[in-house]
Amino acid sequence: MLPRKRGVDAGEVQDLHNKAPRPAAPAPAQHQDKDDRPDMAARAPEIDEDLHSRQLAVYGRETMKRLFGSNVLVSGLQGLGAEIAKNLVLAGVKSVTLHDDGKVDLWDLSSNFFLSEKDVGQNRAQACVPKLQELNNAVIISTITGDLTKEQLSNFQAVVFTDISIEKAVEFDDYCHSHQPPIAFIKSEVCGLFGSVFCDFGPEFTVLDVDGEEPHTGIVASISNDNPALVSCVDDERLEFQDGDLVIFSEVHGMTELNDGKPRKIKSARPYSFTLEEDTTSYGTYIRGGIVTQVKPPKVLKFKTLKEAIKEPGEFLMSDFSKFDHPPLLHLAFQALDKFRTELLRFPIAGSADDAQKLIDFAISINESLGESKLEEIDKKLLQHFASGSRAVLNPMAAMFGGIVGQEVVKACSGKFHPLYQFFYFDSVESLPVEPLEASDLKPENSRYDAQISVFGAKLQKKLEQSKIFMVGSGALGCEFLKNLALMGISCCENGKLTVTDDDVIEKSNLSRQFLFRDWNIGQPKSTVAATAAVAINPKLHVEALQNRASPETENVFNDAFWESLDAVVNALDNVTARMYIDSRCVYFQKPLLESGTLGAKCNTQMVIPHLTENYGASRDPPEKQAPMCTVHSFPHNIDHCLTWARSEFEGLLEKTPTEVNAFLSNPSGYATAARTAGDAQARDQLERVIECLDRDKCETFQDCITWARLKFEDYFANRVKQLTFTFPEDAMTSSGAPFWSAPKRFPRPLEFSSADPSHLNFLLAASILRAETFGIPIPDWAKNPKKLAEAVDKVIVPDFQPKQGVKIETDEKATNLSSASVDDAAVIEELIAKLEAISKTLAPGFHMNPIQFEKDDDTNFHMDLIAGFANMRARNYSIPEVDKLKAKFIAGRIIPAIATSTAMATGLVCLELYKVLAGGTRLKTTGTHLQTSQSPSSPWRSLCHPRQSSTRTCPGLCGTAGP
Repeated sequence: MLPRKRGVDAGEVQDLHNKAPRPAAPAPAQHQDKDDRPDMAARAPEIDEDLHSRQLAVYGRETMKRLFGSNVLVSGLQGLGAEIAKNLVLAGVKSVTLHDDGKVDLWDLSSNFFLSEKDVGQNRAQACVPKLQELNNAVIISTITGDLTKEQLSNFQAVVFTDISIEKAVEFDDYCHSHQPPIAFIKSEVCGLFGSVFCDFGPEFTVLDVDGEEPHTGIVASISNDNPALVSCVDDERLEFQDGDLVIFSEVHGMTELNDGKPRKIKSARPYSFTLEEDTTSYGTYIRGGIVTQVKPPKVLKFKTLKEAIKEPGEFLMSDFSKFDHPPLLHLAFQALDKFRTELLRFPIAGSADDAQKLIDFAISINESLGESKLEEIDKKLLQHFASGSRAVLNPMAAMFGGIVGQEVVKACSGKFHPLYQFFYFDSVESLPVEPLEASDLKPENSRYDAQISVFGAKLQKKLEQSKIFMVGSGALGCEFLKNLALMGISCCENGKLTVTDDDVIEKSNLSRQFLFRDWNIGQPKSTVAATAAVAINPKLHVEALQNRASPETENVFNDAFWESLDAVVNALDNVTARMYIDSRCVYFQKPLLESGTLGAKCNTQMVIPHLTENYGASRDPPEKQAPMCTVHSFPHNIDHCLTWARSEFEGLLEKTPTEVNAFLSNPSGYATAARTAGDAQARDQLERVIECLDRDKCETFQDCITWARLKFEDYFANRVKQLTFTFPEDAMTSSGAPFWSAPKRFPRPLEFSSADPSHLNFLLAASILRAETFGIPIPDWAKNPKKLAEAVDKVIVPDFQPKQGVKIETDEKATNLSSASVDDAAVIEELIAKLEAISKTLAPGFHMNPIQFEKDDDTNFHMDLIAGFANMRARNYSIPEVDKLKAKFIAGRIIPAIATSTAMATGLVCLELYKVLAGGTRLKTTGTHLQTSQSPSSPWRSLCHPRQSSTRTCPGLCGTAGP
């Protein structure tokens, strides 16, 4: 029998202010299978931002650096261990050591996607290494194939065991718990449709950031001189503070005593106000301004050892409150299984009533030994299900728990997010077929699906193989789904078919999550590469890969006959528009839709079943709040406003205007006719920009580009601010007598250019290079030399600026266009057309411009350099905190935070529902899932609920009724 070894993660911060991880220790060479293993200490924690940008958006630099310095042991390489290792390698830990002394058998092929039939008989750990290494060459992967000693655990920051006896786990955990510094210990098991996780991160573990969210902020409108003081904030956005939160104040005018940086506790938190537990009667009188920011203090958790926690588990973490009695019973069940395996040296046989009764007897015996804390009732039917499928490691369960455990390792190594404390039990017993299973239907068939057959029976396995599935999308969710479906045997016969479509191609940033892709696949179609990789996992998979976007324009491809042939639809999409379209088609054709999505460390799933649940489009999130146009252009008060403006200016200068120039040059008469037809302020402004680009701002040399960039700097960050503050002086009043520059408005100051300021020079460098690109001007070698660039910039003559009277600056928050209409727009447009036609005659034959489309994921193209420069110079105008280029990329590039662990968990949960859909059952759940908590250790950070029922409606063209 395979020695059972289950893993644990550990990491400790020595005090609340020490945020550095403990140094990574290289594993001793004598315990490795390869003598030429590289020295781990030699690896510098450098972050490839192109590769890890989505992960950086979740974790941040400091957490990523801690991960890059962490060594992790994963013991037990069946399906669960393989999933955990996959997630850790994608996350980019320093090293992953695989431990397993067992050999590959056919049962492993049900859940371990690294293995194939040719690996049967080889050591499990060693067989996984080649494909695991392909996921991330920067991670050191090694193996231990012999017995594991507790002394070897000292080489790791976290250890994870997925197949270990309780006796051995207690021994290892005691060692990890008492080690200095402690080693994070995680023990996790998947037994059929049941799973468990136990975490012990040491006697005292410091959580540096309990929820990973940005600190909440508010803009102060008034502060009273009272005890307690009432703080009111502007009604621009609702406050997210809660009673008991700590906050600090800054930029308060008048009541400057609050600007001391001291954290203050708040109470009576309301949407736009709160009270301070402080007497401000003797403070200065509040005048204006002020930012209030939440302080997130570290939290210390004291973990019990496994030996203590088994006897006194405390409060179990609940995921499904309809199964309130399951976790205590499963706590007994896993102990009973351990006793069964220890005494009989095997798992219970699937469908064996005798073996199930033995396990029940063990559970009853353990329960009786608990004295007053014993359970009053034991659900024997649940224990029978547990015993029958206990040997099987099902792929959906392995994927789900692989996501959970992988995330716990990240928490242990980094202190980011609140860890699981300490036991978590989960079951999906409702995924079993509605009809009772006969023991004969559970017998192994000497196939790769034997583990799944031992739980669901051969009849359902045939249904899975014959199913016709449509999967829309093959990105992060799609890669996980394809892997899961291939392992489950979905569409794995001639009568079955899996159709996958995605019109996107592979980019470098995909590789940190979309694990079916490799760096040599960059630029290739996602669907084709993913489908090919899935067939490599299971050669019997019958899959067709398409590059069509599922939309009204492709209904000739995805026609009525196609939709009517389907058994189910799986969404793996990343936008609401596409989800709404697929949802509408599923409603029309009455097809089950399995929906899921992720956002950073959070994920959710939704099952849409005809006549049973509401459809995806039946409820929608409120629209995302947009800042008023006048706020973005003239009155920004946060960095998001600055970056929105920066992105708009980038696109206007480098993409839209050059595109308009080319449109005119390719068809001058047609362009002029269109401008005359429009005859409005927008057409007038467009013509003025084209003329400006081809006349006053036309560049022929790189020095011209530098001149253009320098004058743009002066215009944006000096002249416009001077004009704004001339029109609205600092003491200006509104028509109602209130100060014009009251919160949330911030009074700006013009910048004075200096070639000695690196940020000024970097802005000019990026602007000059991109301007040169639009005109096809070569970039000289000296351009990137700061000294020579400064010399070139200093040659530019900048004209003096005098603010003008009567300049209209939009202040109406409801305005949607900054262009002001004029009664003589038509006449002006005629003059501009004539001028443009005259200018065009001076251009060289064949002249055209090169519009630049914003590309956020190439750090060498200067796009983000310019946008970050735009935003930070503007932020400097308004005394708004600046951001680095990476943070600017997240906001301006509208990057959706994403990590592999939440994707794995979402797809595992969906596939548990897919069993029910294809079996014809109706016991479904809608699942909302979070891999971290923002509350107490026992809070339900993972919750399941029943879906809302469908409403009856008449569908045009269909007889009868259909639920969504």
